[in-house]
Amino acid sequence: MDWTKQDFDPGATGPLSGLRVVDLSRLVAGNMTSLQLADAGADVIKVEPLPEGDPLRAWRNAGVSTFWKGYCRNKRSLALDFRAEGAAGLLQRLLGDADVLIENFRAGTMEKMGLDPARLLEAHPRLIVLRVSGFGQTGPYGQRPGFGTLVEAMSGFAARNGEEGGDPLLPPLALADMISGLYGAFGIMTALRAREATGRGQVIDLSLLEPMASVLGPEPADFKLTGKVKPRVGNGSNTSSPRNVYPTRDGEFVALSASMQRMAERVLKLIGREDMLSDPRFSTNAARVKHRDEVDRAVGGWILGRDRADVLAQFEKAGITAAPILDAADISEDPHFHERGIFVEVPDDEMGSMPMHAPIPRLSETPGTLRFAAPRLGQHTRAVLAETGMTDDDIASALAAGLVAEAST
Repeated sequence: MDWTKQDFDPGATGPLSGLRVVDLSRLVAGNMTSLQLADAGADVIKVEPLPEGDPLRAWRNAGVSTFWKGYCRNKRSLALDFRAEGAAGLLQRLLGDADVLIENFRAGTMEKMGLDPARLLEAHPRLIVLRVSGFGQTGPYGQRPGFGTLVEAMSGFAARNGEEGGDPLLPPLALADMISGLYGAFGIMTALRAREATGRGQVIDLSLLEPMASVLGPEPADFKLTGKVKPRVGNGSNTSSPRNVYPTRDGEFVALSASMQRMAERVLKLIGREDMLSDPRFSTNAARVKHRDEVDRAVGGWILGRDRADVLAQFEKAGITAAPILDAADISEDPHFHERGIFVEVPDDEMGSMPMHAPIPRLSETPGTLRFAAPRLGQHTRAVLAETGMTDDDIASALAAGLVAEAST
């Protein structure tokens, strides 16, 4: 099933039209942040390092930079040699009419470049500076380079993730970066709201570690209460039962979450084990969690004797919260994904067309838009520099000196 075709609309506007963002970040977290702003209409200028550009461009599948195309749509690219004489001065020019600066260098790098955020705010009092780093600008780990994998390991997430009795398990995707990007966008919008009241910008210190730790919920409180570290439980749960992924007779899988008492009662009645509800080992959620293996054997045995379609049909009729496990191939055929337009097919110069997620969330009056495809390295160098007041001769000199570069036509 083909995704709905959608053309880019360069003339589209959004609720953040008029907001200018200078994005010095690389890889996922910063790009995830600026993507939210760009989809909402902000003018995001990606300042990419020469000679290769944002390292995200190198994340390829079948030779195509699909990550770059997905995360960097709606942005403009200026290619800059950060180490060249004049780089800091050029960045200062870019910030002249910018509202937001995003950077994810190692702590202290901006200061060494002559771009200390405190001084930037003296020169540009309304500027909002988002500093993304692995561990924050302060603390014993502040000077460490940080990638999502490291904070997924150190946040407590990997220790909680994995099969019961098995090894810790890292996520197979950039989870910490994605979550941090959403926090980053929220932080910027909060700072913009504060600026409306005070007229002043501020610095946002966003580490990847803290957002990743936040998704673990009350783990520190639970440890303080019990003195115990929660064990890994695979697809099970430390807080509700039945909750797991169960195989079906036809080799498929069903995910079931009965986190409310009445939902668990429906499950046990449906599978013919209403007797368990009068057994103190299973009558409450807390009791079922303690005897999770026995609950899973009862529920899993019933599910395994049926094909997935039959299981889901009976669950739906009984009002039980369950869902099939879908992969990318399944999603491409799923009617809900298509009717909701969760993915759209946009023109692409390498693939002909490319599916990517539509802007989210959905605003009824001022929705996000797809204005243009992810840029070629340096595609907008000349235009962006002209907007700072540089003359054609100035731009030609900067290009000739190798300070900046522009995309070949």
